[in-house]
Amino acid sequence: MTCMRKRCYFRFLGVIFIFVLMLPAAWAGGDELEGQPEARQWLQHLLWAIEIDLATPTIHARNLHHLSTAMWDAWAAYDPHADGFFYNEELATAEDLPAARAEAISYAAFRLLWHRFEGKPEESPGWPVTEQVLLARMNSLGYDPDFEDTTGDSPAALGNRIAAHIIDFGLSDGSNEGNGYESTYYEPINPPLDPEVFGNPDMIYPNHWQPLEMEIWCDQLGSCHELDEPVGFLSPEWGHVTPFALDTQDLDIYPGPGDNTWPVYLDPGPPPLFGSDSDEDFREGFMEVLRKSATLDPDDGEIIDISPASIGNSSLGDNDGKGYDVNPVTGAPYEEQLVPRGDYTRVLAEFWADGPASETPPGHWYSILHYVADHEEFEKRWEGVGEILEDQEWYVKAYLALGGAAHDAAIAAWSAKGYYDYVRPILAIRYMAEKGQSSDPDGPSYDPDGLPLEEGLVEVITEASSAPGERHEHLGDHVGKIAVYSWAGHVEEPGLEYAGVDWILGGYWWPYQLPLFVTPPFAGYVSGHSTFSRAAAETLGLITGSEYFPGGLGEFEIEQYGFLEFEVGPSQDLTLQWASYADAADQCSLSRIYGGIHPPADDIPGRLMGYEIGHKAFERASRFIVGDRIFSDRFANK
Repeated sequence: MTCMRKRCYFRFLGVIFIFVLMLPAAWAGGDELEGQPEARQWLQHLLWAIEIDLATPTIHARNLHHLSTAMWDAWAAYDPHADGFFYNEELATAEDLPAARAEAISYAAFRLLWHRFEGKPEESPGWPVTEQVLLARMNSLGYDPDFEDTTGDSPAALGNRIAAHIIDFGLSDGSNEGNGYESTYYEPINPPLDPEVFGNPDMIYPNHWQPLEMEIWCDQLGSCHELDEPVGFLSPEWGHVTPFALDTQDLDIYPGPGDNTWPVYLDPGPPPLFGSDSDEDFREGFMEVLRKSATLDPDDGEIIDISPASIGNSSLGDNDGKGYDVNPVTGAPYEEQLVPRGDYTRVLAEFWADGPASETPPGHWYSILHYVADHEEFEKRWEGVGEILEDQEWYVKAYLALGGAAHDAAIAAWSAKGYYDYVRPILAIRYMAEKGQSSDPDGPSYDPDGLPLEEGLVEVITEASSAPGERHEHLGDHVGKIAVYSWAGHVEEPGLEYAGVDWILGGYWWPYQLPLFVTPPFAGYVSGHSTFSRAAAETLGLITGSEYFPGGLGEFEIEQYGFLEFEVGPSQDLTLQWASYADAADQCSLSRIYGGIHPPADDIPGRLMGYEIGHKAFERASRFIVGDRIFSDRFANK
């Protein structure tokens, strides 16, 4: 098959990148996890497996939840008070309790992960590596990976029983796992968009999602595929999946196609709609995406402070934060960190994008939990009080709560995505830009369905504006069309070049993403990143007993010219910093606007839903942690 130079180049990169991604996982049986409790070892193996698998945040949130509960159930089986979530039986006993728990946890985790990732290469491309790593881990722990017996009182048999129970449950939990998680009734109502084509000429319903039609498509984890049909919607019917803490009081059920229904949890209500009473908000939201895209230039001369002294501390559901006068934990002022704005915005878009070499959004927050657990100032006290817990106990409890929050965030966010089926920025912006401008009925290129004009951001190309030396000079062949001042688009050599910001044709606007990814393969409303992140942030605060990172400062160092994947950069070293978990979550939410993936209307409802989910998940997990072996009313073996 022939392809454009850009496409061939990135297809080659995708193949090489997958190979490189496999190497860290292949070495995972080495020293990196030595000394860590078994629960963390197995959770880390799941994160590594996700990194080389397909980018399916809903499915991996479910995997994280099920692994977390499997390990909890194995630990709780030996506790006279705690309740298992999926599986309970009579109290297990052992002479060496820590050793028995470690063994039961390991068998439960190994069997479940083996089941979830074993598959055909197109379904689980990283399986050849994951298979060897899982076997190596069992051998390194001294366990027999071929022992599959589920009968008897041994910890290994108990772990196998727990895994078998969860595997059986997963085949009837509404995810359609047995059929590869395929949708059963969702169909897009718009024809596909070819992003190489100007504008969006075939869109029929501008409020709704469109699939992308591409010869080659690479998902967010770098897995590339030659396509013979458009990229489909991931998990539009995920609202049917059994949740962790969400219940019928959180659920609305709406009519679907045929005899089907749309279950929607924590329904945020409809987003702003084109051609409705909320039309102005619809357009303004996508204008804000363009404004954010116009900041992705490290050479624009804008220098900003990105420390918690200036950023963070926003109200729930708002971006009104102006930072902190002092560190809320230490009382000392934060040190200023001045960087080019275009470096910061590009780093945000890529750091939180959870793209290649990432654990996807729900897994990202497990990595943040590990960062907190490893912090020299952190003590593993449950809810920040009481005695310091043994590591294994603290991890299985923390994973139970965080996994439940991630799983419910996926269910709630994707239940809204499927039902509302909302348009993405690349679809809406190109559609309106192709139509013209909607601000001046007496001006050139007027169309009521066009983009609003804004000086310096959205303008009509004229003979005067495209004259030699003028701002639209390079667009002189397109007089009458709409120009937007935005990220200038993809470069041929991302490791050596950056695009900067320039006037481009609105009909060719691109989000700040890789050219063979373009935008996620599902509807925008609500933002999964916003929902996942706020749910996890609230849960972490409740687990640790503080809304703040240890010492009031969480940090991630970004190396000059060594971090960005979409183009070269940043132009200097910088450090992402957050005082609170909510600050990190809010930054994650904003990053999706900078990256051209969501308008603000997708973001804020997701944050509000995530807040509620985090508290519900922690409360539900606490019932099993504090429990009295009453047996779960929904799942446990009786």
